[in-house]
Amino acid sequence: MSGAPIVEPHRMSGAPIIELRKVSKRFGRPHGALSRWLGQKPAPVVQAVSGVDLSIRTGEVVGLVGESGCGKSTLGRLVAGIMPPSAGEVLWHGRPRAGLSAGEERAAKLGVQMIFQDPQSSLNPRMRVSEIVGEAPRVHGLIGAEGEEAYVDAQLRRAGLDPSLKRRYPHQFSGGQRQRIGIARALAVQPAMLVCDESVAALDVSIQAQIINLFLDLRTDLNLTCLFISHDLGVVEHVSDRVAIMYLGRIVEEALAETVFSRPNHPYTQALLAEVPRLETRKSRFGAIQGELPSPLNPPPGCHFHPRCPHAFARCSREVPVLREVAPGQRSACHLNDIAG
Repeated sequence: MSGAPIVEPHRMSGAPIIELRKVSKRFGRPHGALSRWLGQKPAPVVQAVSGVDLSIRTGEVVGLVGESGCGKSTLGRLVAGIMPPSAGEVLWHGRPRAGLSAGEERAAKLGVQMIFQDPQSSLNPRMRVSEIVGEAPRVHGLIGAEGEEAYVDAQLRRAGLDPSLKRRYPHQFSGGQRQRIGIARALAVQPAMLVCDESVAALDVSIQAQIINLFLDLRTDLNLTCLFISHDLGVVEHVSDRVAIMYLGRIVEEALAETVFSRPNHPYTQALLAEVPRLETRKSRFGAIQGELPSPLNPPPGCHFHPRCPHAFARCSREVPVLREVAPGQRSACHLNDIAG
């Protein structure tokens, strides 16, 4: 899928709705005093996200791209407030989440909803669709019992589902219909932002197009902010205003979608785009990026991409490159920019 992204600049605010400052996320069992006394070795630590800075403005769609295992889903969960960061801070409308009052924190969590990759496993198989969609707004006091049925019907219609099907269970629907149920559930609490985690990856191509068109319609109608996580560069190009490229826990490039796809700066971004099939290069031979994604248990020193980069030199293996502006509105983390400058 390709084409110019649908953008409505007049509906975007200059203020970030969500902002990440030096955010990191580590997974591993703490090595306590008892473990040390017993002579046990420290548990290995996975550095899923490492020092990420990212801001998303109100009304903006930001695409997050990278290979499987690079930390995209973990970053999405940090944005959605599903898990706390190990370091750094997440700001909601300019205020640190950690400093919000209980009521403000509740509002912030309702304000960002997540749509997951596998619609089957994200829906409770024992609940009817009406319960799945209506439970959260009822519990949080957004609707009363007397208006719940009409409210659920409205959410299902908005997601492109027939309300007459609301008494059914998730297993009675197709994959595309289940994803629409997930969208209806997310929208039912009236969020300001969606985190879409590979939300069309498990669907057939024709169903993908329908769901993407639904996202675009909802974005226009509701002025939704969105973090769109995907490994499909064609889809990201179509739906995003701005794109961030992630590699092994770090953002290595960030720019407007048009800039990323026409003038990529980072060697990793260039390698990803070289693998995208296009009509004008249909006779070319496509080659995968050399090497495999290193383990987050033992990431390479310096630039994480240097073992696979065809342009790497000695500095790349010693020093972590800083994500900095290399052109108006374009940031990249590559030592080659210092040489070019």
